[in-house]
Parts: sequence; structure tokens; C-alpha cells
Amino acid sequence: MDPESEDTFSMSSSHSLDAIEVTFDDERLVADAGLIQPATLAQHLGLRALFDTHVDLGDAAGRANVGHKAMTVIHSALAGGDSIDDCDALRAGSTQAVLGHAVLAPSTLGTFLRSFTWGHARQLDRVSAELMARAWQAGAGPGDTPVTIDIYSSIHETYGLAKQGGAKFTHTKVRGYHPLRRSPHNGCYAAR
Repeated sequence: MDPESEDTFSMSSSHSLDAIEVTFDDERLVADAGLIQPATLAQHLGLRALFDTHVDLGDAAGRANVGHKAMTVIHSALAGGDSIDDCDALRAGSTQAVLGHAVLAPSTLGTFLRSFTWGHARQLDRVSAELMARAWQAGAGPGDTPVTIDIYSSIHETYGLAKQGGAKFTHTKVRGYHPLRRSPHNGCYAAR
């Protein structure tokens, strides 16, 4: 079953962000960020539907419309937002039509983000993996060029003693998260 078919916020199948043309009716207007390009890419790769399909928040208060909420947070971050309150800037004018998804209020997004637990990281990993596979199928991959994946660790310090996954000290005696990162390198790259 298509998750978008039951969605009250979904666009009609004939609506595509490819057809949007941007014009300004006031010479003093300045674009906050170039969100049309990432919104179009997300639409072509079906990112919102991936969130709806793979992220299940159970009975948590923020469980409804996961895709719209996730896309609002992502687009806010791309526009330079660094807090939940900054997501409110996306609610101005016709931004919702430009982004191709419902733009939710900061209070709703706060409830949504608080619904996640440490265990939801694997669901988000699944979204990321599927998105990467779709991007490579669409031509974003290296083609016939060899690729080296560099994997390295990092430490993100946290101060809350009750944070799931971040309450213990790492090997450097810092309390925090210890995620692994990866970065691809095309062509000739000397592995360390």
C-alpha cells in the first residue's frame, strides 16, 4: 500500500516541483536559501515516503505524519535553522507549495523529535541506506570508477546523565556518543 495515498497532506500525482518557477515581486526580497533544488531531489528520490514507510514511532505522541515532520526539520536545517523555533520560518508565504510537503509548527516538531528513542536509530539508518541506493540508481554513484570508503570514529560530548546511549564515558574519558562516520573518495585515494 502506498503511504502517500492515505496521507491528508499529499500532493496530487500531477504536482511536481520540476515545474516551479521562482520570481520576486519586490526588489528588496532575498531568498533565505536555495531550497527548491534539495526539495526537488527529495521528491524524485521519494524521501518523505521513505520516512513514512520505515519510521514507526509506535504509540508516541508525535507518531503521525512522520514524513512531513522529518522533511520540515531537514529543510529548516538546510535553510540555516539551528533550533526548533527556526522551523517556523518555513511557514511563511507559499513555502509549503515550494517544498512539496506540509510544513509543521515548531511545537508539533518538538513533540515529534521527543518521540524518538535510541532504538529508532536503526529505522533512520534504513531510511539513509534506501535513500543512498535510490540516489546511486539515479546516477549519483561512481559508475565504473573505484571508490574507497574511509571509516573513522568521532565523539560527540553530551552533558545529560539520562540521555539514552550517551550516559557512559567513552575511551577518551568523555561522556557522550561515539558514532562511526564514513566518507567516499573517488579515483586515486591513498588509504590511511
